[in-house]
Amino acid sequence: MNWITNFVRPKINSMLGRPTVDTPENLWIKCPETGEMVFHKELEANKWVIPNSGYHMKMPAKERLNDLFDDAAYELLPQPKVAQDPLRFRDNKKYADRLRDGRIKTGLEDTILAGVGYVRGVKMVGVVHEFNFMGGSLGLAAGEAIIKAFERAIQEKCPLVMFPASGGARMQEGILSLMQLPRTTVAVDMLKESGQPYIVVLTNPTTGGVTASYAMLGDVHLAEPGAEICFAGKRVIEQTIREKLPEGFQTSEYLMEHGMVDMVIDRREIPETLARMCRMMMRMPAEEMKQLALAAE
Repeated sequence: MNWITNFVRPKINSMLGRPTVDTPENLWIKCPETGEMVFHKELEANKWVIPNSGYHMKMPAKERLNDLFDDAAYELLPQPKVAQDPLRFRDNKKYADRLRDGRIKTGLEDTILAGVGYVRGVKMVGVVHEFNFMGGSLGLAAGEAIIKAFERAIQEKCPLVMFPASGGARMQEGILSLMQLPRTTVAVDMLKESGQPYIVVLTNPTTGGVTASYAMLGDVHLAEPGAEICFAGKRVIEQTIREKLPEGFQTSEYLMEHGMVDMVIDRREIPETLARMCRMMMRMPAEEMKQLALAAE
């Protein structure tokens, strides 16, 4: 797709009074680090990684699953039915209206999207947060979807990989949201007791109650470059302790240096790395590993 055809020509046509189609507002995307302007289709083809700077933009949940599973082929797990707006919460806007807006914006029922399929020939369950749905916050629906995904991994006797991207617990559901922290923790324990690997790929941002529960309970923790990973934000901590925090504090690189993250990995290398780790953790025979690797090629 040519930028002259899709951007310059429509502008010229509009100045000359010629009829033209509307130009999308997000045709060009600006890199937050360098200010570089990247054509939307080019960025999407590069898995939402800025080509020159390597900055990892937020990746939509559906595209994350499509990229994870071989040939974008997987079984999408159904969204469990839960009570909607159980507390009838309202701040400056009704919670029911926020849910409706989130569904219109993302096309999802809630913040969690999960599927089961093959990654480089290795069967696994993938669970992804959609940050564009109320900041990827954890509520009743999200908690139930996560638990069902863990149960499916136990049933299939396969690994589960989690891609958290969340602001934490969903305040509009109060204590019901906080109850999802111990519930999801129990689901993690059930998977580990069944002997299946649990791998977490921390993405930007992973904060609050999600970090305080299943996001930091993996057998292995990978993280995308530059991801913010924390419980409380940097500004809140600085105001509390009245000290300036180190440069890069709470980034994935800083956490790896201090032992909280095992590996910082480029998004484009994640599927192959996950498959290789799962083969080793599941102690697959060398011949079977070789066949899977050949099949993936």
